[in-house]
Amino acid sequence: MRARDIMTAPVITVRPATTIKEAAALLAGHGFTALPVLDDDHRLIGIVTEADLVRDRVPRDPRALIHPGHRPVPGPVTTTVGEVMTTPAVAMGPGTDVAVLAKALLDAGHRSMPIVEGSTVVGIVTRRDIVRAIARDDDTIAADVRHRLEIYGSDRRWQVEVQDGVVSIADQFDSHQPNAETDRHVATVLAEAVPGVVRATAFAARAEDDR
Repeated sequence: MRARDIMTAPVITVRPATTIKEAAALLAGHGFTALPVLDDDHRLIGIVTEADLVRDRVPRDPRALIHPGHRPVPGPVTTTVGEVMTTPAVAMGPGTDVAVLAKALLDAGHRSMPIVEGSTVVGIVTRRDIVRAIARDDDTIAADVRHRLEIYGSDRRWQVEVQDGVVSIADQFDSHQPNAETDRHVATVLAEAVPGVVRATAFAARAEDDR
């Protein structure tokens, strides 16, 4: 499974001059957790997250500061994305393995990863996107696997079963046919590219039946 299989596209982006209020409205309105920040040449220069926008933007309840001597000296007020964004932004390509991408998010404590092709932002992957892929039901996964396998043999060749995201592919053809092992390897690769697949295994059904 690759980033392109689960990424959100097209992606909503902002500029450094975008106001914090505008960025907050975009995040809240679309349910996002982060927005890529682009320069005037549409190149990725940063990312602005919920945490970036919230930081220093929520004042303490004034009732807790009723005594003048307890009131802290206020700092400068930030108003634009460029003042609060995280830079430089880490990004990955659309062909990145989702396992690699997920590890990068977890290791860095990030919730979103911009996806770039060349210098162009083509999408974004969030933890929610990954969870959504994991949560796909087995029947939907099986249907997608069968569809992909149609290009590598008739629908009578491959028998697909899915249990908790684990795919078993039984090859109904003679296991001694030329390229049988290669075909099963390709079938496994095609299956593991389907969102929600945890692992895939292809085997010769007749060899199993003869035991």
